[in-house]
Amino acid sequence: MSILRKDAEQMRSLLSQAKRILCICHRNPDGDAAGALLGGGMLFESLWPQIPVSFHCVDGVPAGLRFLPSAARVQEAPMTQEGDVVVFFDCAEPKLTDMHFTHPHLFDGSMPSVVIDHHPSNTRFGTVHLVDPSAASSCEIVVDVVAQLGWQLTPDIATCLLTGVYTDTGGLLHSNTTSTVYRIVAQLLRAGAQRQAVVQAVFRTAQVSTLRLWGRVLENIQITEEGGAISAVRESDFRATGADYSELTGAIDYVNAVPGMRFSMVLSERGGAVKGSLRTLRDDVDVSAMAGTFSGGGHRRAAGFSVPGALKPEVRWTVVQPEGAKNGEEGA
Repeated sequence: MSILRKDAEQMRSLLSQAKRILCICHRNPDGDAAGALLGGGMLFESLWPQIPVSFHCVDGVPAGLRFLPSAARVQEAPMTQEGDVVVFFDCAEPKLTDMHFTHPHLFDGSMPSVVIDHHPSNTRFGTVHLVDPSAASSCEIVVDVVAQLGWQLTPDIATCLLTGVYTDTGGLLHSNTTSTVYRIVAQLLRAGAQRQAVVQAVFRTAQVSTLRLWGRVLENIQITEEGGAISAVRESDFRATGADYSELTGAIDYVNAVPGMRFSMVLSERGGAVKGSLRTLRDDVDVSAMAGTFSGGGHRRAAGFSVPGALKPEVRWTVVQPEGAKNGEEGA
């Protein structure tokens, strides 16, 4: 599946008539959200230099992604005005922006909007939808649209989009790395994407606080009877390690490396809520369905959820008697 040409043309028509273009991604942005936000926004600037373009995310760009061009331009929620067109990147539903309560007019149809996303759970909350669940990343969809409409990529735009493709495929290692993904990467490299800068920043650089936080994640792994590898970190772990919430990104891949597991999950406390990230390597397990029981969503092999509350440790002990031993007797 790919984006329909008519939808791409509808997006072009909508944006070309805008007085301003407001680009928004989900909170706690990963490489795909930040890459699509920045790459897409700079693409619009190159196409319509007379139209002001702004970038918005309630959490800003995490430290590990601030090497991306225009990362410093990201602001919090926008002040809107008549004539604005909003573009949502990598966002399956309004609540993921954390603007749904403070800025409901962004989502109620009173403003024209475009949704660019690859999550199967997308609720189609915009005016124009460029949603392709078969795509490995939202950045891949942006490249698809560029190819369909004959637009041009600059090296800075290509670098942002390559970051999203790389992070959502685990450096081209995850099972969602299709032949299409390799063609997209080749296209971005031809456009001047700085592959080595992306690899160095995303996969070969880690803050000491990140390593300390990941150490706690790995130390807390528990194996469940259902075949799950589960770990958890609390607010106190973030404080003790000096790590930001965004630094937890990537730890789930190490938990998911435990052999023989049906799924893995990392729970984390953050600001009065518990966020869960789920992964699986198996075809017969759908973690998006698991996340759905907590009003979350995602993909079959990678999903997440967030619920109000806090984590409470629980310890269970079971006494197992040696064979032949009677109650009250010590084992040999």
